[in-house]
Amino acid sequence: MNISVKGEYALLALFDLASQRPGEPVKIADIARRQKIPQKFLELILATLKQGGFVESRRGAEGGYLLARPADSITIGELLRFIEAPSSARSKGKRKSDSPFASIWRQVDAAISNVVDQTTFGELTRAWKENQMNYVPNWEI
Repeated sequence: MNISVKGEYALLALFDLASQRPGEPVKIADIARRQKIPQKFLELILATLKQGGFVESRRGAEGGYLLARPADSITIGELLRFIEAPSSARSKGKRKSDSPFASIWRQVDAAISNVVDQTTFGELTRAWKENQMNYVPNWEI
């Protein structure tokens, strides 16, 4: 599975929004800073995600972006298919169906799809927070 830079940034942006308190808009500049995404590119990605029903925006001084649905109802696979739709069709077209590896590539694609379709942003943020809490830096020299 090939994921473009746009796809990776979209994943990071949704992960960032899923990590925030529900119902509180997050400013683009804050997401860009935390996730190290160029702000202008993030603006375009968030506009695309808004059209896809993944995020909504609020105007004003206290405005920003927030998830349009609960994080537990958005899967990584759903987002990737939406963002990568045109490019994934091209990359699958490069594989030859008469190749000795065709069956293996279909199995690999099915395995990847199974993982990303079973993983929600809610699960991902909970696992990440738990992992971060278990990490204790060792400052011993």
